[in-house]
Amino acid sequence: MKSLLAGLLAACVAMAAAPARAEDGVTADRILLGQSAAFTGPAAQLGIQMRNGIKAYFDHVNARGGVHGRKLELLSLDDGYEPARCAPNTKRFIEQDKVFALIGYVGTPTMAAAYPIHTQARVPLVGPFTGAEILRAPFNRYIFHVRASYYDETEKIVEQVISTGGRQIAVFYQNDSYGQAGLKGVEIAMQKRGLKIAALGTVERNTVQVEAAVTAIRAARPDAVVMISAYTSIAEFVRQMQKAGSPATFYNVSFVGSKALADALGKDGVGVAISQVVPFPWGPAVPVVREYQQLSEKAGHGDFNFGAMEGFLVAKVFVEGLQRAGRTLTREGFIDAMERMRDVDLGGFFIGYSPSNHAGSKFVDLTIIGRGGKFLR
Repeated sequence: MKSLLAGLLAACVAMAAAPARAEDGVTADRILLGQSAAFTGPAAQLGIQMRNGIKAYFDHVNARGGVHGRKLELLSLDDGYEPARCAPNTKRFIEQDKVFALIGYVGTPTMAAAYPIHTQARVPLVGPFTGAEILRAPFNRYIFHVRASYYDETEKIVEQVISTGGRQIAVFYQNDSYGQAGLKGVEIAMQKRGLKIAALGTVERNTVQVEAAVTAIRAARPDAVVMISAYTSIAEFVRQMQKAGSPATFYNVSFVGSKALADALGKDGVGVAISQVVPFPWGPAVPVVREYQQLSEKAGHGDFNFGAMEGFLVAKVFVEGLQRAGRTLTREGFIDAMERMRDVDLGGFFIGYSPSNHAGSKFVDLTIIGRGGKFLR
């Protein structure tokens, strides 16, 4: 009996001394994260800029010892802005690479493909580069947004058009969940003012076949066109509309990729407007912008832009959540810590979450492309 009791006691001691099972993606000195985004194809600059911003801040944190002694490691996979590639990327991150969390995904259709996968696996995803309502309602515990929604952006755009005397507003949109999300936002903003959309035109994702859209929208003679697509198709649409003699003003939501659009349009971009959901990347009076500029230059990316600014903010939010979660890191503990972030000042940009609201921010600003591709507020 004594030997049996001694054996049981020894087993209990051994079990108590054994380390608890570590969370996937977390070791004593590392936290592994996954990002699926476009790094090739017509939307490549969106993913490249997002990753550059995230990496600039992560590299800074790692150089200072990481978070609670753990360095941040980012795995990035190219999905070409195609849902059929994003879904297997997400499964690989979770099932093979066993990342702790996902970060900085780019696009509505791609996020729609990833959404059921990471949600079912209960893997948090922070800072998707999309403002689509389908990822916000109904509420999802495993997604944290850093940017304002497309509804917020299109409301701001319609308000601006109406305030300057415009009434006839057309919509050019990508024929997928991203374009439809933006279209719905314009419809809501117009209905609020007792107005209807003047004309519609569509383009297929990752193409520049805009001729039918130009014909349909130009015929309506709109005062303004709200555009919800990627920079390559929008650049082609604007050029063809201008060539056809349309006097309309052109407005984009932020996902267009502002710097990429300005580069694609060249001199034809002067006067094209874009709503923004992050602070002006060239305004060093804002503390977080100044920090972004310094760390971006240190990382070798001195060509400031809105996409990298957003990635930088996403990384700051993620690190803030990790710091609050403490040394004993689990996914559920991280989510709980993020939900305790109420009105947190990241340096002139405020973010806030709760157990019932993961929207993060409603900040929207308007910019226009000036001469030489420079942005004006």
